[in-house]
Amino acid sequence: MARYFIEVAYLGTSFNGFQIQDKQLTIQGEINRALSLVLKKEIQTTTSSRTDAGVHAYQNFLHFDTEKRITTKTIYSMNAIVHKDLVIKNIYIVEPNNHSRFDATGRKYSYHVIQEKNPFLKETAYFFPFPIDVELMNEAAQLLIGKFDFTSFSKRNTDVNNYYCTIELAYWENEKNSLTFHIQSNRFLRGMVRAIVATLLQVGRKKISIQDFQSIIDSKDCTKADFSAEGCGLFLEEVKYNIPLKPVEH
Repeated sequence: MARYFIEVAYLGTSFNGFQIQDKQLTIQGEINRALSLVLKKEIQTTTSSRTDAGVHAYQNFLHFDTEKRITTKTIYSMNAIVHKDLVIKNIYIVEPNNHSRFDATGRKYSYHVIQEKNPFLKETAYFFPFPIDVELMNEAAQLLIGKFDFTSFSKRNTDVNNYYCTIELAYWENEKNSLTFHIQSNRFLRGMVRAIVATLLQVGRKKISIQDFQSIIDSKDCTKADFSAEGCGLFLEEVKYNIPLKPVEH
């Protein structure tokens, strides 16, 4: 029995989230279906990062075990039958004890905001047509850097042992057609990035001060944060590992 990591990318608009759900179109459900058809045996995958409905990924991972030989032909065959908004980028052979979730050392997200209505970006950016001060938002974002309890930016009913995360970078930048927030951490809580973005946008609108933003962090109270940022603007950019990932052969 060998263990494999699957690297995927997807446009999340058509999916009802990542995690498998009965009678719902999900990323994991599509991958399980394709793997089972190609290998002619029921396969269950384990996920690295569960993204919400409407959220996208340039890179995400799952793992599975099988005694059957996996090759580049497996990748081709899976891509021929999965949903058009999902792609299998690669499959890697790993050690039997490697885990796509627990061996991840960090994750990087981006969040895209547009301030002029654009129907061509409505699935991949959050329309926010209010004047905002980007310098203020970047000043507030620096308060996130370090290891802190981020309960204030986590949805309730989250199955975690603690709410501590170590954020390594957090900043906004103006790009060609949008404003983009970049954030990297060793782990993220449920709804965390969208809550941070929405609350920072309130700083940018001068609805709350930088001191208020710090108070929200310190309060460890999710009712103080803003969770209104839509899923369409969020991208999982990268999942980081320190383990060898060997691509399968032809």
